[in-house]
Amino acid sequence: MERGDKAAAGFDGLLDRFIQAAVFERGLSEKTLAAYSADITRYLEFVAARGVSSLDEVRRDLILEHLIGLRAAGLSARSVARHLSAVRQFHSFLREERITQCDPAGDFDTPRLVRQLPRDLPPSQVEQLIAAPDPSTADGARDCAILELFYSCGLRVSELINLRMRDLSLDESAVRVRGKGSKTRLIPLGDQAIGRVRVWLNVRQGWPVKDETVFVTSRGRRLGRTTAWSIVKKYARLANLPGNVKPHMLRHSFATHLLDNGADLRAVQEMLGHADIATTQIYTHVSVERLTKAHKRFHPRG
Repeated sequence: MERGDKAAAGFDGLLDRFIQAAVFERGLSEKTLAAYSADITRYLEFVAARGVSSLDEVRRDLILEHLIGLRAAGLSARSVARHLSAVRQFHSFLREERITQCDPAGDFDTPRLVRQLPRDLPPSQVEQLIAAPDPSTADGARDCAILELFYSCGLRVSELINLRMRDLSLDESAVRVRGKGSKTRLIPLGDQAIGRVRVWLNVRQGWPVKDETVFVTSRGRRLGRTTAWSIVKKYARLANLPGNVKPHMLRHSFATHLLDNGADLRAVQEMLGHADIATTQIYTHVSVERLTKAHKRFHPRG
């Protein structure tokens, strides 16, 4: 077996872990999963052929070389865009799982041919979801606090599971969050969020905690991404919410509901941790779309 073939074979386990996470967390179709698997396999074969034995060795220039090669080989712009999306998600997964130290694909702008608007939950459904756990039980107290912080703070999954005890400032009604690129931001905490977190922290004191993170398993270990996803899905089912409810939808709801109620776009950008306000502006389209529908439905000249 050649060196490149050996390296490519060594990456197979990482690809399997990524695909398993994609199946559970995103509920992708078999067709999409097959496309992602094929794209990442082709990418891993390319980097292995360049003598890369560890994905920590990959740099941005190597990814760019691969993309140029795909275009030269006759792939359409749409196919290359899909390929880049798969590679970006793969490297992001490796970084979030602490398999690699860096994300060489993180600063690529994915060419989106069709910009999809984020899906949010109406306030009534968010309330149903957060009310679904039983806070009188240990797991229920933890899960109430998790759902509350997802929505009240607009947290990403990785931000929530990595939140440390010292990041909480309940007396100051704030939480310190480390987002993408290790950038830190301060997010206000409302009274309801503070109350649910305090209930959970009282329970946490009685658990055999072995980690500094706020949210842990009953064995005291750091909460995993898959567990965080399963918590949201579990209570979405209990609350009889329609569709495939995901943690990121609570982040979308956080932003959309703030803007719907008159929040400043720059403030929402800061709370979401977006480096570019253009990323935050997609939520204004959601609000405008909602206003347009209301105008057409209720105005005499709509």
